[in-house]
Amino acid sequence: MITLVKKERKELILKHINIHSRVTFGDLSQLLHVSEETIRRDLNELSEERLIIKIKGGAMAAGNHFSPQSEKSLRYASSSKERIARKAVSLVRDGMIVLIGGGTTVQAFIEAIPDQLRATFVTVNPHTCIALLNKPNLETILIGGKVSTYSQTVIGGDAFLKLADIRADLCIMGTNAIDPTEGITDLEWETVEIKKAMFKAAQTIAILAIAEKLNTSMKLRVCPVTTLDYLITELDASHPSLQPYLALGVKTL
Repeated sequence: MITLVKKERKELILKHINIHSRVTFGDLSQLLHVSEETIRRDLNELSEERLIIKIKGGAMAAGNHFSPQSEKSLRYASSSKERIARKAVSLVRDGMIVLIGGGTTVQAFIEAIPDQLRATFVTVNPHTCIALLNKPNLETILIGGKVSTYSQTVIGGDAFLKLADIRADLCIMGTNAIDPTEGITDLEWETVEIKKAMFKAAQTIAILAIAEKLNTSMKLRVCPVTTLDYLITELDASHPSLQPYLALGVKTL
């Protein structure tokens, strides 16, 4: 086992958080083979440096914390996410009902939506709702309820009931991890259940993911890869890294 010095450990923690958006003390402790108390100290220092945001039980990437002035500058892999966004916009047509999640890749997608597009967007993420309001011809619907401090999305019974009544044309969602065998995974039970409900409410499902998230997994499964219609990354659609997903019937853009 290799013991990392603090500087190297903090660099790995920061990269892991930026790739997966949110992590827990326990996951980082297992990843780096150090105590949770050591992880807490490292996260406190990274928070003081304004590189991450501390949340209950762990931390999230600074770019996921809504701040109109600084969000773009803090967005990890911003050029890759902008390329993903340009590809994803090709799936949206006038008159569609689109279910949409949250996260920095989704924020990049919203920025890429043409101002002339006329469609209805439904979200459970307050930050996504605010971003959508900048598009003059979109109708935006925010499903309300209790908000998860982990994912910053609405969770709970009311949200499930409303999603059950929706028949969306398309669901656009980011992900914290995706793997051909493990599928789409995440860390918080209630957030996983809301994602399942969103997928169930949509005719077509598109996942947006930077390549660094490919072939990674977390503790709770949202769905198998075969549930997805599209996987959109910054890679060319025929890139070797995408072949396992293509083999399962997922279209790549």
